[in-house]
Amino acid sequence: MTIALIDADVLSYRIGFACKEDTEEKAAYTLSSYLEEILYVDLDVNTHELFLTGKNNFRNTVATTAPYKGNRKDVAKPIHLEFLRGYMVDAWGATVSDGEEADDLIAIRATELGDDALMVSIDKDFNQVAGWHYNFVKKDKYYVTAEEGMRFFYRQILTGDRADNIQGIHGVGDKKAEKMLKDAKTEQELYAVCVEALGAERVLENGRLLWLRREKNQLWCPPSSD
Repeated sequence: MTIALIDADVLSYRIGFACKEDTEEKAAYTLSSYLEEILYVDLDVNTHELFLTGKNNFRNTVATTAPYKGNRKDVAKPIHLEFLRGYMVDAWGATVSDGEEADDLIAIRATELGDDALMVSIDKDFNQVAGWHYNFVKKDKYYVTAEEGMRFFYRQILTGDRADNIQGIHGVGDKKAEKMLKDAKTEQELYAVCVEALGAERVLENGRLLWLRREKNQLWCPPSSD
């Protein structure tokens, strides 16, 4: 049985901005209609779980090079954002995280469910998580292997994440990062390339900021040298 794991953070922003001229009731209707189309038309999935990011985030204390998501403090939010978040909790049973992000809860749940999970989001960060994925904007369903997810994660360490204010190597994007890592065959080798480029402390910081938890309270640690 496939269980759709919905990134409700993305939905609340997209629908909130799209419905900025509408009433709260119209925004709620639009959100439900959109969700129903994704679940019952695009995916034909009856079982779903929604996840929202709540208060506090362990990454705020991990980040020392630059404030985590510090580039978002002046970014305008949708007028109906809080209403839509509450609506998804009340009407759709959304789970709100505490001390971590909705992304972490989705990755943990996907790890528990294995191939019965379908991660529904447009956030590329989920590509580090093995399993089924669905980009509801591109209408693209695809599978990420454990190997592909691991290599994506180490590319992220090198590139950083501009959206979250995570600092990578200046001028290094996905293509350059993949070129840097192309000869690395094991996780230890991938890690070694990153350490050579960034230093062990920065690799640890970036890794812990970027890693989506696979179990409760997990902090990413470098691979052992055994």
